[in-house]
Amino acid sequence: MEQPDNSLEIAAHEKGYLRVAGVDEVGRGPLAGPVTAAAVVLDMADLPEGLNDSKKLSAKKRVVLAKEIFARAQVSIAEASVEEIDSINILRASHLAMERAVAALDPPPDYLLIDGNLIPRDLTIDAQAVVKGDGKSVSIAAASIVAKEARDNLMVDLAQQFPGYGWEKNAGYPSKQHREALVELGVTPHHRKSFKPVHKILYQE
Repeated sequence: MEQPDNSLEIAAHEKGYLRVAGVDEVGRGPLAGPVTAAAVVLDMADLPEGLNDSKKLSAKKRVVLAKEIFARAQVSIAEASVEEIDSINILRASHLAMERAVAALDPPPDYLLIDGNLIPRDLTIDAQAVVKGDGKSVSIAAASIVAKEARDNLMVDLAQQFPGYGWEKNAGYPSKQHREALVELGVTPHHRKSFKPVHKILYQE
């Protein structure tokens, strides 16, 4: 199994950049909850062991790694709300969350490695888009881990306020339980009204 490495970070350092941040978002696909992004500046001399794409890690391993990342790196987490997702669309909202995460890093980074094929349009820092970046760059992998942990924890909290949708397990993704609960229990304030399954229920004939 391929592991992400620090070759992209080293290449940036060789060009003279000092503070390289990995940026990733989680939560584009769910029907409920915000989209969450993280920006992480790792210390290349003190990397947590076992960094990988958050989707390839067990929940236990993610918790351990997230703690290590917070202890050893500079981390910021930001989100875009359900209202923002519904008003500007999910892609733009996920970019907005990324822009907010980058803006919250202090001191600011001077180079960004961004997961995906697009660079958010309002970023003014030199940046490189990296397709499947969470499997290639340790910094993006670290960002994917802390973003996923933050969002999963938020969905567990929301699940206590709105039981029945299974958010503590499905994190707002359209699992069978979640789709059935939408029909039976209806739409909550945390549902994305612009997403088809939710929209259909809201505007049934």
